Amino acid sequence: MRTLFQSRRYTSYQCDNSRCIFIDFQGKIIKFSFCQLLALRQQVKKIDLHTHFSGENKHGLEILVLCNREHIFILDTSEIIDLKDLIHGSFVMLELNSLVTF
Repeated sequence: MRTLFQSRRYTSYQCDNSRCIFIDFQGKIIKFSFCQLLALRQQVKKIDLHTHFSGENKHGLEILVLCNREHIFILDTSEIIDLKDLIHGSFVMLELNSLVTF
């Protein structure tokens, strides 16, 4: 398993043997198939950070349900920003890795 991308709080790993991605959420490691990772990316993309700063989202919290409801996370604004960074960076690295292997 090798490190794919690391943000300030989270780290993603790629396992070539199992063909899965693992994300370390500050000590809680979750296994993702590629489809599940795509679903996470969609969830993260839908989060409107503007509502966090405009006062529409008064508490500044988001609830993410992952992997067919196996995991639930309640993240604050800074954690969401960090997760967005991780997801973006992980997909960039996956794309770069696919270019290098061919």
